[in-house]
Formats: sequence, C-alpha cells, structure tokens
Amino acid sequence: MAKRIMNMVKKRADVDDVEVQDAITPEIQHHKINEVRKQIGSQPEKLSAYCSDASITRYLKARNWNVEKAVKMLKATLKWRMEYKPDEILWEDIAKEAETGKIYLSSFKDKHGRIVLVMRPRCQNTKAVKGQVKYLVYCMEVAIQDLEASGVEQEQIVWLIDFHGFSLSNVSLTAARETAHILQEHYPERLGVAILYNPPKIFEPFWKLARPFLDPKTVEKVKFVYSEDPNTSQIITELFEMDELECAFGGKNTSGFELGKYANMMKEFDLSR
Repeated sequence: MAKRIMNMVKKRADVDDVEVQDAITPEIQHHKINEVRKQIGSQPEKLSAYCSDASITRYLKARNWNVEKAVKMLKATLKWRMEYKPDEILWEDIAKEAETGKIYLSSFKDKHGRIVLVMRPRCQNTKAVKGQVKYLVYCMEVAIQDLEASGVEQEQIVWLIDFHGFSLSNVSLTAARETAHILQEHYPERLGVAILYNPPKIFEPFWKLARPFLDPKTVEKVKFVYSEDPNTSQIITELFEMDELECAFGGKNTSGFELGKYANMMKEFDLSR
C-alpha cells in the first residue's frame, strides 16, 4: 500500500502547485502527514501539539503539499517556539503595547465561528518593532487558544482593521515585514480573511510597498471594504451578524475596547495556560 501511494506521489512531483492542491486525495494527504511527522521526529511534550495531524496539515497546505518544504517550515517554527517562547509571554510583558486597544480579541465571532482580532492603526503607541511584534504574537496565541477551547471546528482567525483616523505615521514598513514573516512562517493557514475597513488613499502607496512581503495566498485573503460601496460592504454583512458587530464596522454593537476589563480577561487567560 505504502509503495503504491509513493508511486502516486512521485507521479505528481512535477505537477503545478495549484494542480497538486486540487488533486490531493485523503489517501495521499494521510501519507504526506505521516511522512512529515517521520522526518520531524520526536519532540518535547510542549511542542507535540505542533506535530498533530491538524498542525502538519496547515504546514502542508501552506507549502502546496510539498513534504520537504513543509518539513523545513515546521522545523523552523519548532526552533522559533523553543527560542522565542511565545507560550510564555504574559499580559504584564506586553501591557504597555496593549493599553490603547490597537489590537484586541473582540467579544464577537463571525458567522463561521471564527475568532476576530480588531486592529486600529491610529492607536499605535510605540515605536519599537520588537515590542509590537511581541504583542502581535501574544494576541495570536490568545486567539488560537480561544479557538481550541471553543469546541468549534474552526482553525482560522478574522482580522478587522479599522482605518478611521489613519496616518502614515501609524505604520512602519519594517514592522509590516516582520509581521508578515511571523504570521506566514509560524502561523500558517490561520488567517481566514483580513478586512481593511475604509482605508484612505494615503494607504495605497504603503500597501504597494508591503504587498510583496505577502504570499499570493495571503494577498487573496485581504479584502478592501468601503462603507459607502455596496459591493464591498456586502462582505461585512455576509460574514457578521450586524447586531453583534461593532458599530465602527457598520454594526449595532456599541461596546468597544475597555482596558481594565480586557486586562482582567487576559490575566485570566495567562493563568489558564
């Protein structure tokens, strides 16, 4: 059986990435997952979750089911997690970054049960990229644990980016590059969709510079939505219950970020890890 599967895999070796993605069967998928796990080898207990079928599948999808590329990518993540220790970052480590509500876990989900991270560039309150990235990683870790604890069969996250009050001083190309690297290399297939809500014209030059940092798959998940444009605003109504969505994005929910309440929630999260 294994030999037959290997022959099937080899026959597909020279096929275009998109065709491989379309042609993959459950049988071949299972084989590839096991092959990645075999090449990765045994890992410390704290890293074992990243060798689960679900985790390996995300890395394979990110590399168009190429086993060697997926192995290389996953090994880099395991090394990064051992050195960076994202699971050990605590609220007290990033509280300064968080105090303006520039990124936070929302109280609502989309219609697919996906966790929503809200981002407001105008609330950028620091200059050091290192601290900004550390806070981003903390937010991702919180969102993923929340997903896993929810019991919903959902692995992806929605980004809602509010451009009200935006200026170019709020963003950094260096931070954008580092953010893209972290999200794409160490959290593959976690992004469901990124909604850029009412981005102004002055954002366009920055987007042209930042776009090359993104994988084509990631670019496809970026949606520009304008409240005055019915064609794009429909994206919002299709994804969210308007009674739950924050009013800043056209919804009816008037609650927003409250630092004290949010800090207490994150401290509880830290204790549960």
